[in-house]
Amino acid sequence: MISCEQIRKVVLAGSGVMGISFAQIFARNGYEVTLYDIAEEALARAQAQLRPGLETQAEQGMFAAKEIDEILGRIQTTTDKGCFADADFVLEAIVERMDIKHSFWSEVSALVRPDAILATNTSGLSVTEIAQAVKDPSRFAGMHWVNPPHLVPLVEVIAGEKSDEQTVNEIFALAEKIHQKPVRVFKDPTGFILNRLQYAVIREACHCVQEGYASVEDVDNVMKYGLGMRYACIGPFETMDLGNLGTFYHVSSYMMDSLCNDGGVPALIQQMHDEGKLGVVNGAGFYDYSGDKAAEAVKRRDTLFLQLAKILFADKKEQ
Repeated sequence: MISCEQIRKVVLAGSGVMGISFAQIFARNGYEVTLYDIAEEALARAQAQLRPGLETQAEQGMFAAKEIDEILGRIQTTTDKGCFADADFVLEAIVERMDIKHSFWSEVSALVRPDAILATNTSGLSVTEIAQAVKDPSRFAGMHWVNPPHLVPLVEVIAGEKSDEQTVNEIFALAEKIHQKPVRVFKDPTGFILNRLQYAVIREACHCVQEGYASVEDVDNVMKYGLGMRYACIGPFETMDLGNLGTFYHVSSYMMDSLCNDGGVPALIQQMHDEGKLGVVNGAGFYDYSGDKAAEAVKRRDTLFLQLAKILFADKKEQ
């Protein structure tokens, strides 16, 4: 198996939002990147978005604007599966359907070199089940990034049942090398760690609104200006240590049983879905995104993420 230090050629499968960000990250860190997709139109859209994305990052001081052309020069796009033949590392971010991922990996794992390292960016599908279609699944693992990955540094490295320990370690090391913040996840749990935590919060947030405890906006504000600020700096276990475990023990004794423990899709999300309100993608969600509001919301989010990243990782350039 190739080592992290030997990886030079990275092939990214899928040119959607995640693939575009991956291309920026790897190229920015000096890798030779190929962005693969089955559709020329998708690649054309990706090419149109690469420069604006890099320009926004440069404006926020992530790197010098003069580096943009050099970064873009390391990225090529193609619909030719021949690109996988000499890949050192393949990261897949295609449609979140098991049958499509099986079809992709069954073909691609037979095209790559035997020593190449392979990873899927699935958000919650079983890495072990995806690996059933992979030739030599010992070199395959999950690599779950957070959208937008060029702004949010977490990477979950997930070991499937047949993932070799070296595979997990090399992917972990690669994530560190490109200045992400990786964590190891074992036993391939549904949703891994981030989504298990996220959906626990979403369930309780919906419950608070449905029960009339607070409005959608105020629940969001509780997270943004309270918990969000705290958890940007310290995690839940650090919070308990710093806040006195005795206190958390006593509050847990009466709080846990009062929390929502319903299964299935929360009624509030079901209602929004049934009404066709999907958020920024179609102009209406819990908030109004008509006209230019969607673009403004995305730009505001990205700007704030960049500003926060600069604070949290001020020593990044020294690493």
